[in-house]
Amino acid sequence: MTSTTASLAEALATGTLVLDGGMSNQLESAGHDLSDELWSARLLAERPAAITEAHLAYFRAGADVAITSSYQATFEGFGKRGIGRERAAELLALSVESAREAARRARAEGITRPLWVAASVGPYGAMLADGSEYRGRYGLSVDALERFHRPRLEVLAAARPDVLALETVPDADEARALLRAVRGLGVPAWLSYSVAGGRTRAGQPLQEAFALAADADEVIAVGVNCCAPEDVEGAVESAARVTGKPVVVYPNSGEAWNAEARAWDGRATFTAEEVLGWRASGARLIGGCCRVGPDAVASIARALKA
Repeated sequence: MTSTTASLAEALATGTLVLDGGMSNQLESAGHDLSDELWSARLLAERPAAITEAHLAYFRAGADVAITSSYQATFEGFGKRGIGRERAAELLALSVESAREAARRARAEGITRPLWVAASVGPYGAMLADGSEYRGRYGLSVDALERFHRPRLEVLAAARPDVLALETVPDADEARALLRAVRGLGVPAWLSYSVAGGRTRAGQPLQEAFALAADADEVIAVGVNCCAPEDVEGAVESAARVTGKPVVVYPNSGEAWNAEARAWDGRATFTAEEVLGWRASGARLIGGCCRVGPDAVASIARALKA
């Protein structure tokens, strides 16, 4: 079993934890082809053992928290592949179990520190697989977005992760929907925006976006992910000031995703040394997102635990 939810919240309040890195780049480095709309979620149906191995690589590297492979896993997305709702629900639950299995294997190898599982809940745009999770503004109401998110949140919560990772959220309207959708599920959550230049991807001021979570009892951390490293420090300071909650940060490598070419452009700019400044500004859960692998996570762990 992983550590209890209460102890995760306590750990965030009293110290700094290390998050894992990108699931997709770790799977690709192991030779798996993710070039379809389901991305890493496809392997839940085809190669779940590969997902467990990816999680284990990050635990071995020093991660305290593993984020599941359910970012792009939705009833609608699976439905496009002919996977019915019952089987889709099984695959969503399997994403949590795969991470738990990695934690069990890590302990069998002698890793004794507490390990936690965060169930990934990606934005509506992730299901569209057209890059719109970096834009937001889907043309849907808050009510419609809540109806989209609630069913898979219920399934993921029933699988009993330690926390729900409401991540890569591009739009404050979608954050409102997610915050409504997690009410009453009995599992805490963190809310993490994708940002650019001090605003959400949809253009809202971060101060206003973070304020939505300030009084949400379900939310144990607020922050940013899937953004450029240079956008992190200001966002950390804003999230800590506005919400008073522990801050979660896990940026990309610094490369940029080209949705049309389905490839990464530019060069990596993320360095492990930056994390000490983020911690000083209020970050308590620190890792990496796309293109940040186990070596980088190991460097983060060394920096934070030195």
